[in-house]
Amino acid sequence: MSAHRIGLAQGTAIYVGAILGAGILALPALAAAEAGPAAVIAWTSLVLFCVPVALSFAAMGSEYPDGGGIATFVAKAWGPRASGAVGYWFYFALPAGAPATAFVGGQYVAHALGGGDRQALAVAAVLLAGAFGINAVGLKVSGRVQLGLVSLLAVLLLVAVVTALPQSDTDHLTPFAPNGWLSVGHAASLLFFTFAGWEAVTHLSGEFRDPRRDLRRTAILTLVVVAVLYLGLALACTLVLGPELAGSSAPLTLLLERGVGPAAGPVTAVLAIVLTFGTMTAYLAGASRLGAALARDGALPAWLRRGHAAGEVPRRSLGLLFVLSLALSAAALGFGLELGDVMLAASTCFIAVTVAGLAAGLRLLPRRSPVWWGTVVALVVMTVVLLFSGYFLLVPAVLAGISVAYSGRSRAAVPEVVENPTHSTTE
Repeated sequence: MSAHRIGLAQGTAIYVGAILGAGILALPALAAAEAGPAAVIAWTSLVLFCVPVALSFAAMGSEYPDGGGIATFVAKAWGPRASGAVGYWFYFALPAGAPATAFVGGQYVAHALGGGDRQALAVAAVLLAGAFGINAVGLKVSGRVQLGLVSLLAVLLLVAVVTALPQSDTDHLTPFAPNGWLSVGHAASLLFFTFAGWEAVTHLSGEFRDPRRDLRRTAILTLVVVAVLYLGLALACTLVLGPELAGSSAPLTLLLERGVGPAAGPVTAVLAIVLTFGTMTAYLAGASRLGAALARDGALPAWLRRGHAAGEVPRRSLGLLFVLSLALSAAALGFGLELGDVMLAASTCFIAVTVAGLAAGLRLLPRRSPVWWGTVVALVVMTVVLLFSGYFLLVPAVLAGISVAYSGRSRAAVPEVVENPTHSTTE
């Protein structure tokens, strides 16, 4: 892989693409339903506290440029068992996150066509099957195409905000916190689904021209772009849509309709499909490789390890993710789970991954340096956000318990398997 090296512009585009996922299409409405207009505080708080998170991960990526990302940091700081637990949190969150993401895209299509939940589910099933199919045959969407689509989404969000804001109504800010102030913390836990991804560039740190210089600059530029888009969208949705926001399945379409008219529906539906498909394809590619690597290192059954080498397709790991996605989707439909609950289950695991990475930073970064103190602040805040996940904390707790128990049995049976923990990671 050679000569190609990531520069500042491309790195920033990749990083922004990792943050701007399909969650942005649904979460403004779900957060408003949770906390009312006070959800703006949750958006603002997460943007502010993502500053030390992003800079901490950039610093660790600069110091340890490896494809492993957070799992590598955790392995270096706390050992292979802790790294295995972090791998489980990411790997097993995908069967919940992928179908939820597909359903968000389906809702936008259904909204544009005037259909209901059945139509949204049908579109979601097609998107999900397509994303798994693309990964199974080993095809990859062009990096330039994905970056172009991310740029288009960013422009769309900006247009939605700028054209709709003139219709703002400050009366929509009252009552400001109809569900109490604690609901802001619950909204922040839910919103983290669309803030996950700050660790993404650490997986590519070794491919930057100058990791020590460019990773930090990339993180800062990404923070600026994400802050403008997210805070602008949160304010516009709250001030323009008001009470209508909480009950909407396609808030971005509603916002565009206020600014540019009825053509907004089909446009956002197409973009939602492309964004949803691209997000799922990328995350499934990383998760399937993570599963194969975990199997190789003894954290999952050995039969899943096929395909862990560079250039191979980890079809067995991908197949397990597909089966788990179908099972969780059936369970969610059977028990009538809300979209927000499914997203919060996945979000709790992603927050736990972030907390683990920050905890590793306390051991790996220079003590009492500015970035170390920033890591301390971010760790405290993200731990509090994690606690607001409530009973969903059982998800990462159970996964960690299974990981530790399995890795202990595997280590006893095949002690040499875990000698190289830094590879238990996403690619």
